[in-house]
Formats: sequence, structure tokens, C-alpha cells
Amino acid sequence: MALRKIVLIGDDILRKKSKKVEQIDARLIELLKDMAETMYDNENGAGLAAPQVGVLRRVVVIDMGDGLINLINPEIIEAQGIQEVTEGCLSIPGKWGKLRRPAMVKVRALNEKGNQFIIKGEGELAKCLCHEIDHLNGILFIDKVTEFIEM
Repeated sequence: MALRKIVLIGDDILRKKSKKVEQIDARLIELLKDMAETMYDNENGAGLAAPQVGVLRRVVVIDMGDGLINLINPEIIEAQGIQEVTEGCLSIPGKWGKLRRPAMVKVRALNEKGNQFIIKGEGELAKCLCHEIDHLNGILFIDKVTEFIEM
């Protein structure tokens, strides 16, 4: 495992759409481990998408305090409600903003063993899932901000 450098705003890779993972192999498992280590090394990190470490693959890691969740090829299959949230991003240090996200989402993905699963996220987990999946589509939270705030 190794820490990876977080790609910062201004790097074109953050605006590109990530490619679907076709095969789960040793390189992908290593990427997942590196991403988790990198996320845990950043005290504000609750999630990290592969483009944030310079890799255009549809891979996300999340830990909202209940343990690590690896998501390969995640897609939102259901969204309900609206919540007003405050977000920041490891790729945009020092910027925070208010925006609206779904209050609940269901996401279908593969785990590191290639097994499909569905995760239901509400509140903060819904926010995190949406934020990280946006990264896979070249969308940053600042694109959706209704008001920037000082933290």
C-alpha cells in the first residue's frame, strides 16, 4: 500500500469521465488499498474517488465511521427527497459550500471480490455517495454550490 498524491482543482483529470472497470485484478485491488490509505491519511476525508488520485476508473472508497466501503462501477439507481448540505473536497482544499443533494440514494456497485451489492444511504452517507459518484463523471461540488461559506 502507498499514499497517493491528491489531484487538486485545475488539473484536467478532475473534469473527465472515468472509465468503467472491466476486470478486477491485482492492480485494481492495489488501487483500492492505496485510495483507502490516502483517504485515512487526510483527516477531513470520508470518501475518495479514483480521479482524485489521477486514475480515470469508476472506483470509490468511503468510510463514514462504520468501516470501509469499496465501490466499483457505482451507479445511483434511486434517489428521494432533498437535503441542504455543506460540503468540502480533498481536491479543493479550503473551499466549502452549501448545496442540495438527495436525502436518500440507493447505489448499485461491485465490491472488491466482484460481487454486486446495493447500498442505501441517507443523510451524510447519501451526500458522500453522490459527491464521490459525481467525481467519476467529472463533476465537482463547486458546480452545484448555492452559497460558498467560510469554515
